[in-house]
Amino acid sequence: MHIAAQQSKILFGRPMVAAAQMPSQGHKDLKSVGARLHPSGDFVGNESIRGEMPSSLIRRGVWVIGVAVLIIALAVAALPLIASTRIVRDRIAWELSAWSGFRVTIDGSPRIEVWPKFRAILSDVTLSQWTETETPPVVEADRVEVDLSAMAALQGNVAFSTARLVRPTIRVQRMASGFYLPPLPTGGRITRSIDTARGVVTANPQKPDLGRLPSDPFGTVEFRDGRVVTSVDGKDSEILSSLNGQVNWEAMNSDASMTATGIWRGESVQVDFSSTKPLVLFAGGAAPVTFSFKAAPATFSFDGTASMSDNAYLDGQAKFAAPSLRRVLEWSQAGIAPGAAIGAVSVSSKVNASAGRAKFENTTVTLNNNPGMGALDFSFAEGRPVIAGTLAFDTLDLKSFLSAFTPVVPTGEAGPGDIDTSFADRINLDLRLSAAHAMAGPVQLADVAATAQVKNGLAVFDISDASAFNGTIQSSLRFDRKPEGTQVEMRLLASDVDTGAFATAAGMTRLVPAGTGTVSVILKGPGKAWNSIFENADGSFSATFGPGMLNGLDLPAFLKRNQQGGFFALDDVANGSLPIDGAEIKASISKGVARLDKAEINAQKYKIWLSGIASYVGRGLALSGGVVPSGQPAQQPQQANGQAASPPAPPPNQSLFFVGGNWSAPFISPIAPGVSGQ
Repeated sequence: MHIAAQQSKILFGRPMVAAAQMPSQGHKDLKSVGARLHPSGDFVGNESIRGEMPSSLIRRGVWVIGVAVLIIALAVAALPLIASTRIVRDRIAWELSAWSGFRVTIDGSPRIEVWPKFRAILSDVTLSQWTETETPPVVEADRVEVDLSAMAALQGNVAFSTARLVRPTIRVQRMASGFYLPPLPTGGRITRSIDTARGVVTANPQKPDLGRLPSDPFGTVEFRDGRVVTSVDGKDSEILSSLNGQVNWEAMNSDASMTATGIWRGESVQVDFSSTKPLVLFAGGAAPVTFSFKAAPATFSFDGTASMSDNAYLDGQAKFAAPSLRRVLEWSQAGIAPGAAIGAVSVSSKVNASAGRAKFENTTVTLNNNPGMGALDFSFAEGRPVIAGTLAFDTLDLKSFLSAFTPVVPTGEAGPGDIDTSFADRINLDLRLSAAHAMAGPVQLADVAATAQVKNGLAVFDISDASAFNGTIQSSLRFDRKPEGTQVEMRLLASDVDTGAFATAAGMTRLVPAGTGTVSVILKGPGKAWNSIFENADGSFSATFGPGMLNGLDLPAFLKRNQQGGFFALDDVANGSLPIDGAEIKASISKGVARLDKAEINAQKYKIWLSGIASYVGRGLALSGGVVPSGQPAQQPQQANGQAASPPAPPPNQSLFFVGGNWSAPFISPIAPGVSGQ
């Protein structure tokens, strides 16, 4: 009570004392009684002026305070009743409708909470289009929590800053662009604000007057445990689940941001968006935009300027990264068969995109830790993505690169070694590549110029020029998808190469001339499975060799054993080498079997010839051959039905023999002793 009395003295005493004791003589008489005026306006002075307040005034102050407290308590107690009757039923639904432009319906009974926040809890809330009464609602929420202003509620008004949608279902439609978007409202304050902003942007597209933009407050919208669905054959098909996040937009002319998480196609994703001029952006103007997308299969980010007008565009810096390009293609449901081992890829580039086309300049691309630079162009034609451009690498693994666009390795699910070429019907590709160093399996290449093309069922990878084995390499790999089946064609031209190193890389280590030569291989056949390509391939093989050495052949020992008769292994006479002046080989390939049309090795004293067949797949040999002195024509036997025929009686100075077994362990069967090799 003493405290209340002191308060009443402070609140009410000063004006009353001044009125009771103020002399009529004015300010001069105030000084005579020791009173003076403080700068704050209060009278201070002698203790006689500060006497105790009368007890009646103290009681009056206490009653005033008590009444005020009672009024406040009654007002707080009455808030739920006032809100439930005047706000929830009459105003909240209307206010939400006025903002969103949708028809808002609240079916459940509202509940008001005062502590710790004054808020309304609404159940069974739907947002529908005004003109579509037969279609499902655009948004359905099990519960909506709205934070309200207590003072506005007491006045019968609605003022809320935050709305929380609990377990909402958002219905979207697939647009012509391929994106899924909810139906747009036909009215509402947001729509009207965008229309007003559109007029501002139209008046000056390059530099709109931001001061003329609407400044209506918006607030925060949160959503918890939601989902996004679309209609497929009249039924809801879920696109996104476990949707959580919020939109922060204080006022229509202020900056805005959104963050959301959810599960899309079995993977957790996070999306972040922000703009300093969102209303300008929605009105079709250019505005700064920051966007990021994060998921386990891939991440993407953009930071630059965007426009959502009829001529929409993006201009800024973009980044993309994926630990496995194959996984991204599978996750995006691009129709690529799973299983092929496509490695990591990352792209960082200046991007300019508009009207279904994107140009990437100053692009940095990394494929399986192989960095490159260049420019790319993305577009769409007949519903397919089209990728074109040029890329330059310092080091490039050609197998990893080919795996991204061609089925160079067997898939894990299509079958043992089956080749999947369905990708060629889902993408158009035209890339020009260069690399200072490249790897094609065990082969090291330098100064590589190559192209990769995929279009209309055809996939082609060409190396138009490369240095290897001290010479030049040209090669081509083609997959042609036809109604009767996929055809595979392989070409190789190695010019002026070190034939010994070339043969070692190709797995041919026996009786290959070591020197400088040119090798040409052409194979073509059905491409249903990898293990059947070489078994059924048709084509040709040719090689010419200059002066060098034929390693793995002791010719004098060979002729001596051939003269003695009896079978013997080629390994028995392999400890030697033969200097040669040159060699030439021509062969026709049919169903994986090579028929030697011409095979001659010219040495200083002798000429060695071979004829017959050799299986590339089974690695079996059925050859006949001979050794004749230089200058004497070789008398080769005629062949029939692809089999080596028995030779005619040889001239006295020709040594004939038969070669059988397989490539790894051939054996020799003498036919005629001929020359002795001495």
